[in-house]
Amino acid sequence: MEEKHEYNRDSTQETLHGWYRFRFRLIFEGALVGIATGFVIVAYRMMLNLVVESGGHFLDRVHQDPHLAAIYLLMILALAFVVKKIMAFEPLVKGSGIPQVEGYLQNIIHMNWLKVLVLKFFGGLMSIGAGLSLGREGPSIQLGAAVGKGISQLLHRKKIEERFLVTGGASAGLAAAFNAPLAGVMFALEEVHKNFSPMVLASALVAAVSADFISKNFFGMEPVFRFVGLQNLPLQYYHYAVLLGVVMGFFGVFYNKMLLKSQEYYARDGLIKKDNKIFIPFIMAGILALAYPQVLGGGHDLLSHLDYNGMAIAALALLLLIKFAFTMFSYGSGAPGGIFLPLLVLGGVAGALYGNLLVLWFDMPSAFVLNMIVYAMLAYFTAIVRAPITGIILISEMTGSFQHFLPLTMVAIVSYLVADILESEPIYESLLERLVDNMPIFVTSERIKTLIEAPVFMGSLAEGKKVKEIEWPKHSLLVSLKRGHKEIIPCGDTKIQAGDNLVVLTNESQVKTTRISLEELSQSYE
Repeated sequence: MEEKHEYNRDSTQETLHGWYRFRFRLIFEGALVGIATGFVIVAYRMMLNLVVESGGHFLDRVHQDPHLAAIYLLMILALAFVVKKIMAFEPLVKGSGIPQVEGYLQNIIHMNWLKVLVLKFFGGLMSIGAGLSLGREGPSIQLGAAVGKGISQLLHRKKIEERFLVTGGASAGLAAAFNAPLAGVMFALEEVHKNFSPMVLASALVAAVSADFISKNFFGMEPVFRFVGLQNLPLQYYHYAVLLGVVMGFFGVFYNKMLLKSQEYYARDGLIKKDNKIFIPFIMAGILALAYPQVLGGGHDLLSHLDYNGMAIAALALLLLIKFAFTMFSYGSGAPGGIFLPLLVLGGVAGALYGNLLVLWFDMPSAFVLNMIVYAMLAYFTAIVRAPITGIILISEMTGSFQHFLPLTMVAIVSYLVADILESEPIYESLLERLVDNMPIFVTSERIKTLIEAPVFMGSLAEGKKVKEIEWPKHSLLVSLKRGHKEIIPCGDTKIQAGDNLVVLTNESQVKTTRISLEELSQSYE
């Protein structure tokens, strides 16, 4: 009886009926996911602030009484031991969590939502609270995705519906972490799904806005970064912004290579066994807390409160070097935490260094150093993640300024092109490939059916062809074609146009290969 019920629930007929019903309840369930995620991330941010503040107070006492340094280091080692056990118990909590979410949505990774939710929550608190150079945004995205899956399972939703709610949860997580709802939506479209499906947009938008509303009730309406005195850059200085995009493009490519190499180092046994290498960044955090505390944590306070115009160029260069190295050691270890905030901070410090050099060598007014900081944050993010639209919206929302779209767009395009010319892979795709290589194969079922949406791009192989003229992926069936607000039931003579959304039915076990084949049809150019 159990197997018969499972078959009926996931049969082709039930999958199609569920798809049409789900579109009408998507808004309400997306809001539910957003509200739940909002409260989870609010709790996460509050507890993280409490942990960081408590650690800061104790560290102040250590500086006053050096005898307490041994106790502080023992506490750091204890946290490292607990994090090591958490990572061994649930490997999916390692790192930022964004590659894990993308892998789940591509049906190549299985996720136990409750384990991930609980262990990522506390693992992130311990890692970031200990001072590792990690951010809260990656864990927030994974926590939101886990909430989305949990609500889907509690409501007994089908696999296809579950993926939309997971996407909504991920968007809500980023929105609540950074007070940036539009960036949360765009991240889901541009990075997680890499298409602009109306269904993805609907689920992501309502979840992100709901989570942002909850977050703002606790943390207020202020942007994450408050750059006082940010002015419009005069046109005669735009060439400095273009050159900055080139510089940050190279810097971003170097970042990606070094981050992957750091993971390779932690994956090898050497003088220290790989399972014990998690202690390395924690020990570094303990030493840096006593010797150079500016580089601890994600770096929010570092970017918001330092007087960059008053710092010597040598001091900025040293800060950039140590923060970069510490970030590599922190993230490469697999400790729960993201790279979003640290890479933005690194970009900002590099922008401050660049701006001060312009002031020194080319007499640029010092008032525009702040512009170079903001532009460098975006350029660095774009070169590393390769999501320029998300970056432009994120920086605008995080800084509370929407008056810099022209220079922001310029530096984003330039840094993107530099990274593309140098053939640097987007960091989350590279991290996902390594994650899948090191995980057991996720066995899926031939009985369970799911639906995949694929947008048709202008100039693609499928554009202008009839359905019967296309060699469709094996074990798949084109069941619907969305054209604007119309939905067409296709036949052999139906001609496909650019802008159409193809809805294809396939077995769960064939999702990955079907998705790749559809991308070749709908996105590749003749």
